[in-house]
Amino acid sequence: MRLLFNPAVFFELYIEGLAIREIIVEDANTNEEKAMNMSHISLKWLEVFHLVACHGSVQAAAREAGLSISTVSHHLRSLEAQLGVTLLNHARRPMLLTPVGAVFFKNIDEALKLIRMAQTEVTLGNMTEARHLKFGLIEDFDSDIGPELAVLLANGMPKCDFAHYMRSSSEILDMLQGHSLDIGIASSPNNNTDQLKEFPMLRDPFVLAVPANSTIRPESFLAGSAELTMLHYAKDQQIRKQIAAQLRRLNIEIPVRFEIESNQTMMAMIAAGAGWAVTTPACYFRARRFHKQVQLHAFPAKGFARHLSLFAREECADEIVGTINAAMRNLIEMRLINPATEAMPWLRDELCLLPLKANS
Repeated sequence: MRLLFNPAVFFELYIEGLAIREIIVEDANTNEEKAMNMSHISLKWLEVFHLVACHGSVQAAAREAGLSISTVSHHLRSLEAQLGVTLLNHARRPMLLTPVGAVFFKNIDEALKLIRMAQTEVTLGNMTEARHLKFGLIEDFDSDIGPELAVLLANGMPKCDFAHYMRSSSEILDMLQGHSLDIGIASSPNNNTDQLKEFPMLRDPFVLAVPANSTIRPESFLAGSAELTMLHYAKDQQIRKQIAAQLRRLNIEIPVRFEIESNQTMMAMIAAGAGWAVTTPACYFRARRFHKQVQLHAFPAKGFARHLSLFAREECADEIVGTINAAMRNLIEMRLINPATEAMPWLRDELCLLPLKANS
């Protein structure tokens, strides 16, 4: 779906206040020439530069953006040529920002956040004539993303009878197939989801969550040599089934002493030093009050991840599906991926948006 949004105008207005042009276009003769140069900058160039700067790799940026490596390189070179400066040290691996590139990145990061939020709010204007919508969201997003999305949808659909549900992934899929929901966001199951359109959204990698003061090597938890007990999700939860399947593939057997349905309770027990768990960054970020008492580690064996997707019934209007999909992806990036990868850089390339496509 093409958004009716002019990024060049938005970006020009924003960077005037930040005075970026005075930093990066020192050789321009007049303010009029500077404005003309900036008006020719593509939003795609800026997004590609931001990805390369975050990942330090053209290959990683291409993978996340769904572009070829040559296209990413071309966008990056085009931006540097237009600005007349070198933003990245192309000879280093990983690629590092130059001093002027660091200044540019700082301000571009803020500008892109504002642009994404503007896109989210503008696209909701296309839903003003909607009359009915039953929407389900997994409980993993009940702290920040869920409430913010609900407010955006309610404000963007003034004529709509709107029902919003927070449920587990399995419940959402059952409700969709039972015609109790129009659109839902849930973990993608292994079994077939007949009569539903699926739009992949987020790769949420599995990690270890342990007490913050623990000095035990991550490998020791899976080996069973750690004194702490593993905390398991409830056996009927989809996340538990996926974790159990991976442990079986790795020939790892860990006794089940604690089964916990509530993510908040699990994080509270880890924070108190009562155990450890295999979980995901999205689950961890639900429990912000325990962040100082819980630390995450990369899964110390063959990595795996759950994929979250937007599911919609076949008869659901493409315009509404596309709008909610775009809004949700923006919110996930702003409220989950950006803060998580900033706090834990090792999550980059692991916690990420999936390529935008539909599987029906």
